[in-house]
Amino acid sequence: MSRIYISTSSPKDWRMFLAAPDRQWKQGYSAYELAHCWENANGFPREVGALFTESPFLRFAEMDLLLALPECEVPIPGGKRGSHNDLFVLAKDACGELVSIAIEGKVSESFGPMLSGWKRLFTTGKAERLAYLQSALNLPDNLPDTIRYQLLHRTASALIMAHRFNAPSAAMIVHSFSPEKKGFEGYCDFVALYGVNAGAGELVRLTEAEGVELYVGWATGVNSIPDSL
Repeated sequence: MSRIYISTSSPKDWRMFLAAPDRQWKQGYSAYELAHCWENANGFPREVGALFTESPFLRFAEMDLLLALPECEVPIPGGKRGSHNDLFVLAKDACGELVSIAIEGKVSESFGPMLSGWKRLFTTGKAERLAYLQSALNLPDNLPDTIRYQLLHRTASALIMAHRFNAPSAAMIVHSFSPEKKGFEGYCDFVALYGVNAGAGELVRLTEAEGVELYVGWATGVNSIPDSL
C-alpha cells in the first residue's frame, strides 16, 4: 500500500480511490455520499463534529481536523487484506492531543457477514486475524456468531492508526445516510459486547486498549444533491 496521498479539490476526486468506481460511485451509495458530505464541510461535517463536541468527554469539547484520507487501508495481522477504511481522520482535541478516527460510511449497505458466515471457511490466517482482533479490542475469546466482522476490524484499524501516530484516543464512527438507520441493530450488538448501550447521535467509550482510549459513535447525515443539479 502506498503511503503517498494526493489532495482533493472536489468530491469527484474521491472516485479515483475506489476499487470499483463504476459500481460504487453513484448517488445513494456510501462512497458518493461520504465524499460529498466531507468535501463540502469546513472541517468535520456537523453531525460528526457534534458527536464529539456534545459528548460528556471534555477532551472533545473542541476538535480540529488535521488530516483526512479517503479509502485508507490499514494492515491487520492475519490474512492478506487489511481494513479498508472509507475515510481515516486524524484530529486534535481540546487538550492538544491527537485522535485517530476510522469512518465507516453507510447508506443501504450492510455491515457484511456475521462472524458465523465469515468463519465458515476458517483458515489459519482467519484464526490469526480473529485472535488479534479479540486481543486488540479487549474482547473475550468466544464472541457471539451474530457480531458483524466488519465492525471488529474497522474499530481495530482506529486503534492501529492511533499507535502509528502516538494518539491517546481512537474512535470508530459510523457515518450513516440512511433515515431508517439501516444496520443500527448490528452496531448496537457490537457496542453491547462492552456492556454499553448505544444511541444514534451519541459517542460512547468502550475500553482502554494498550494505553489508547477507545470510543465509537453513530452519526446520521443528509443525502447529497446530484451533481447535475
